Amino acid sequence: LSILIEMMRREGYELMVGKPEIVTKRVDGKLMEPVEHLTVDVPEEFVGVVMEQLGTRKGEVANMHNHGYGRVRIEFRVPSRGLIGLRSQLLTDTRGTIVMNSLFDGYIEWQGEIPHRPTGALIADRDGVSTAYALWNLQERGELFVGPGVDVYEGMVIGENAKDNDLDVNVVREKKLTNMRASTADEAIRLVPFRQLNLEQAIEFIADDEFVEVTPKSLRLRKKVLQSNKRKKSAMVTVEES
Repeated sequence: LSILIEMMRREGYELMVGKPEIVTKRVDGKLMEPVEHLTVDVPEEFVGVVMEQLGTRKGEVANMHNHGYGRVRIEFRVPSRGLIGLRSQLLTDTRGTIVMNSLFDGYIEWQGEIPHRPTGALIADRDGVSTAYALWNLQERGELFVGPGVDVYEGMVIGENAKDNDLDVNVVREKKLTNMRASTADEAIRLVPFRQLNLEQAIEFIADDEFVEVTPKSLRLRKKVLQSNKRKKSAMVTVEES
């Protein structure tokens, strides 16, 4: 999916991408989901991290073979939804040394919920240009996705909240000018490097109420409902309907 979107992006298309969904079906009253046969070839030192990642994604080991020269071949059966974002995550965890491929392997009974993002989002509450001062004050709230001098708009996701709720923040706030109280200059603002998501990471990150905004020049994350007051009303209606 990410390869197709990247090709369209390079050809000049602009689009918004929601959270990927799998196609399920019912067989004899049971909910079934697609499963894939995943093969990975990885250095021995990274077997543990691969097992951990696949375990959280409902993957089961089907076969394992040690080549005898420092690399291990492992075969898994894993729900298709568990593969979303897996490649980029494992490339990071194994420092680019993993080789992996997968093939559709039929349907299995629904494997239960796969843990997604346990955190909320930091959301810009107004249009403007991000400032270093505002970002400096927001660093303790979570991990930022933008740096200073970036055009932002209301409803744009500018970071990941450390807590499990969404938080509207002012990312364009400027430092108020005051009289000089000392001859020394103010301490320089030091920002933690922001996290720049690639397309696959962005698609994996978004929740059900978010989009990835794809243009030839940029990738942005945003809420489906941009205005904060409308977003809260929409959430209340969803809760009442459920």
